[in-house]
Amino acid sequence: MADEAEPEGVTDSPKKGPTLSTSTSSFEALDPHDPNLSRLATTMFQKTADYLFGELTATQEDYRLLESMNQATIAKYSDMKQISGNVSRTITELNEKYMSLQPYLDQIDQIESSVNKLEQAAYKLDAYSKRLETKFKSLEKR
Repeated sequence: MADEAEPEGVTDSPKKGPTLSTSTSSFEALDPHDPNLSRLATTMFQKTADYLFGELTATQEDYRLLESMNQATIAKYSDMKQISGNVSRTITELNEKYMSLQPYLDQIDQIESSVNKLEQAAYKLDAYSKRLETKFKSLEKR
């Protein structure tokens, strides 16, 4: 209960007795302190520094990774832009060629239609000639 009677901020030092704690550290390298405490404080500061260095290094590596990913994405989109430009030019050229061939394709369609009509006429003529032949043979037998 004696500790509760002491005002906040007062601590006991093994060598000097009660000391008043402040918000800033009173640790100085030349001030004689407990060697174990000094060693532990040095270890703590070193471990904290190592931890912070690791955190900052990890963050820096994350940013490097993002930068390399962005560079790869830029290169990929550049390639895709070039490919789409080539495809667009090729489609335009093919459309122009198709338009230049369109009159010939129309003529082919007309010729096909004429050939179909001629074929139908040939079938009708063949059927008519067969009927005539049959009629001629029947008249010849008489």
